[in-house]
Amino acid sequence: MIAWLAPGDPPDNFPPVERALREPPGLLAAGGDLSSARLIAAYRRGIFPWYSPGQPVLWWSPDPREVLFPEEFHRSRSLVRSLRTRGFEYHLDRNFEAVLRACAAPRSHSPGTWITPEMHAAYLELHRRGFAHSAEIWRDGELLGGVYGVQLGRVYFGESMFSLEADASKAALEGLVRGGLGGPLSLIDCQMPSPHLRSLGSRAIPRSEFVARLTAALQLDQS
Repeated sequence: MIAWLAPGDPPDNFPPVERALREPPGLLAAGGDLSSARLIAAYRRGIFPWYSPGQPVLWWSPDPREVLFPEEFHRSRSLVRSLRTRGFEYHLDRNFEAVLRACAAPRSHSPGTWITPEMHAAYLELHRRGFAHSAEIWRDGELLGGVYGVQLGRVYFGESMFSLEADASKAALEGLVRGGLGGPLSLIDCQMPSPHLRSLGSRAIPRSEFVARLTAALQLDQS
């Protein structure tokens, strides 16, 4: 059985991640709210929200966990060529809300979106508080692609990415890997595997290893 959270519960009232279900993989809890305090408490424990319109907030911690180590990022020849010839301009947080909107827009292979109005408002508030950030690719004043997520210490929790031109989202991630946000990143959380992420160098590690690396990174940031 999964845990049910009430909106009035303390924001860190999550069960241990080891209690997450095997089917559906990683489902840990439902309910609660998307307050900044609860979201930050969740990410610090290796938990993230993901649900569809009409559902309660669902909280996940899959095992294994898909991650990208910056030193393992794969720069394909086509990406290197695009970075050199297409006039891409890399920026951080130039227009976070525009990236959020673009990630939520319908796509040819997926007309719906999990970025509900409540999710939109929650991550916009996290951005205002300095926890959510976007890596963006621009050219001539036009936003071409980007990725947004949450950063705690040297760990970046990627949430979604979009591209209006070939290689634009890959270039945004490349900039994030190369420059970080105020310093080098030790780990990028990709949550779940996909062919696209695997082509960029992501791989699965046991949840226990992910949580251990996350805990160590957060403690290092506090020292």
